[in-house]
Amino acid sequence: MDAILNTAKSWLTDFFDPAVQKEVQNLIDNDTEELKDRFYKNMEFGTGGMRGIMGVGTNRINKYTLGKSTQGLSNYLKKVYAGQDLQVVIAYDCRHNSDTLARIVAEVFAANGIKVFLFSELRTTPELSFAVRHLNCHAGIVLTASHNPPEYNGYKVYWTDGGQIVPPQDGEIISEINALSFEDINFNSNDALIELIDKDVDEAFIEASIANGNFDAKGKDDFKIVFTSLHGTSITAIPEVLSRAGYKNVTVIEAQAKPDGAFPTVVSPNPEEPEALSMAVKKAEEINADMVVGTDPDSDRLGIAVRNLEGEMEIVNGNQAMILMTKFLLEKQKEKGFKGNEFVATTIVSTPMMEVMAGAYGVEFKTALTGFKWIGKMIKDFPESSFIGGGEESFGYMVGDFVRDKDAVTSTLLACEIAAQAKANGSSFYKDLIDCYVQYGFYKEKLISLTKKGMSGAEEIKQMLVDFKENPVVSVAGSKVKWIEDYNTSIAKNVMTGEERSIDIPKSNVLIYETEDGTRIAARPSGTEPKVKFYISTNAKLGKAEDFKKVSQELDAKIDRILSELNLG
Repeated sequence: MDAILNTAKSWLTDFFDPAVQKEVQNLIDNDTEELKDRFYKNMEFGTGGMRGIMGVGTNRINKYTLGKSTQGLSNYLKKVYAGQDLQVVIAYDCRHNSDTLARIVAEVFAANGIKVFLFSELRTTPELSFAVRHLNCHAGIVLTASHNPPEYNGYKVYWTDGGQIVPPQDGEIISEINALSFEDINFNSNDALIELIDKDVDEAFIEASIANGNFDAKGKDDFKIVFTSLHGTSITAIPEVLSRAGYKNVTVIEAQAKPDGAFPTVVSPNPEEPEALSMAVKKAEEINADMVVGTDPDSDRLGIAVRNLEGEMEIVNGNQAMILMTKFLLEKQKEKGFKGNEFVATTIVSTPMMEVMAGAYGVEFKTALTGFKWIGKMIKDFPESSFIGGGEESFGYMVGDFVRDKDAVTSTLLACEIAAQAKANGSSFYKDLIDCYVQYGFYKEKLISLTKKGMSGAEEIKQMLVDFKENPVVSVAGSKVKWIEDYNTSIAKNVMTGEERSIDIPKSNVLIYETEDGTRIAARPSGTEPKVKFYISTNAKLGKAEDFKKVSQELDAKIDRILSELNLG
């Protein structure tokens, strides 16, 4: 506690704003527990950059923690690109204080002699990724906390290629940041170096989105879409993209169209949660729409609902959307002709069906750690290869490589193209998905996410993963465990034969069990939230589309049994 108290007292100097000093003193005097949580550690970079609750303290997002990160990044840029005229671009989302914090970040860069392109208003994360290369910048920053609750904000760093920073860069940047004290931050801005940007970059991004996501699908005229931006940034791009691509029947949920960091109409602005799309789904039922699309606050994830076999709106999960999008892109590439250097990609906790499907097309399949930065890195690491598309189970997808992060803008257009074309062909998005299951096997997944907050929660998460590793699962739902993949040691072991193979991706705190029948169970802590996540994947053969419901129920029952066996139910 002494160390925490000393850290807190260091915020009582004149370097910090008077209001900050007053709040810290009040915490010291009156709220020991809150003081601990705010000062027991420094805000860290995770799989999505730096993300946390806003407020005063070293473990909070504020002027000083962001300022220190920006000062460290400025120092790093000057080392890596010594002698060059440095440029960065900054965007921000709808969250409370995002505009103010973005301005502070811009001022610190400018104080360090770095040219800043700052979006004049909120913009999507994919547009920021696009803008890095479009404006020939050395780095980019977006102020966002994705779909986290309203009290959160965050800071994602993009590199010269438009992708998020990855090792060893992130570690090198963190070292620069950790070498600084807060007093090292230069807040004395040179405002002449800050240039506001908007329409020109918007236009280039919208044109690129349409070029990558529009496949001239038939049936657009009578295809009805309900769209919700969930109070976030996608309202600045998606309606325009859909309109220019030829979709005229787009109903925007007006009650959720105004950007608002309080997210007043939803429990959580996360399109992975059915509740977030409930208003849009209700409207779709009222007007007999074909598809619902909702995006998270910074517009990198999208949730989709389509009509099922009974004609009712049903939300498809991230794995299902990814499968159909990838299948569509592979089919389009096949029509043009494969050159032999194409690849698709996903993450180690996403559906194994992606690999099966890639193999059927004779296209290379690459897999990465969780976090879209790893998929972006593949494009940089394999410049001779051609990226078709790829995604992850958590509702993110990327079409082509003009954006180097998950992109709900272009993915929304692609999803509409698939569904409109399917309807014109006498099928549907849902029926096309079932056809994929018949062709490649029926894979069904479930995510269990357990929240554990604060210092004790972090220890609990750590212990759960240790237990999961030290007390290995022997069988799952009647099928013996065959492989244990330990991403901490980079070793996959066949527990039946003793065979070991190395895992050729960076180390990470992930453990995956795979059984004889292909069932997979993965466990990992979230990099951006106080959660531990368990990913379950089951599969079965689907002989014909008519058996879909029966086999689906069998897989549901199997998943329930697995949850019960692992005490996750």
